[in-house]
Amino acid sequence: MTRGRLGGKVRRHFAHPPGRAPAGGHHPETVWRLTTKHTLAVWARSRPSVARVRLEQWTQDHDRRADVEVLLHDGTKVALEAQRMLMTDDGWRVRHRDYIRQGVVDVWFWRPRVHVPHIVLDEGLPVWFYSVSKREAATSLGQPHARRGEWWDVPDLSVFGLHHPPCPLDALERVSMPLTSLELGPTGAILPEDLQDRLHDSQRDARRDAQLRQRSQERYAQAVREARERSRKPQPAPLPPVPPGKLRCTVCQRPLAPELAPAGRHLLC
Repeated sequence: MTRGRLGGKVRRHFAHPPGRAPAGGHHPETVWRLTTKHTLAVWARSRPSVARVRLEQWTQDHDRRADVEVLLHDGTKVALEAQRMLMTDDGWRVRHRDYIRQGVVDVWFWRPRVHVPHIVLDEGLPVWFYSVSKREAATSLGQPHARRGEWWDVPDLSVFGLHHPPCPLDALERVSMPLTSLELGPTGAILPEDLQDRLHDSQRDARRDAQLRQRSQERYAQAVREARERSRKPQPAPLPPVPPGKLRCTVCQRPLAPELAPAGRHLLC
């Protein structure tokens, strides 16, 4: 709403309705944030999955105002946020949880070289950056985890290949791409196909290695079980000793009469 009057001491200006002003008041908008916000809006409008794009829109309960509000054709609401400054873990978590509570998928684009709150990775979200000068988006891939102990029994084997988003404390690989190479979907921004293929190949190799280790472990366990079963079976009675010069049956190994020597075995053997 606007306030002020002609001829008054204060010219007409925009003012929030009571209780609607952002916490901490307003701060001058930087060139990076203004440019990034409008760039994200233009990019979102060009995506085939997008039905509507609006700037500076409040959420339904007026708790949050998204820099760019996106509505996908499948009904998913996405909030694109251009964040130029460091946020505390608690500050970011409150905003993220507010979006979750209202069924909104929040995607954060940070200014390059800004320290991203550690909680972002704890929540399982990817970290995106946008460079105005290069007109590029960037993100980080998690390096494969070390294969220790019985690693092949871990429920999510994808972490033993390149993975996105990375896990907290992962070694990271930064990758850059044109913003227009990203797509938008129900989970947020989607990596280009070449990067998806690279992640898929790395994770496929990790799963294949895990299957080989699992099979090897199963074969070893089976061999141990069979050895134990054999040790429990009663052993046959030892054969009686054969006097020197006596012959043995080639079948039952018992003493053989001299007249049966040509046959080499007993009649019933």
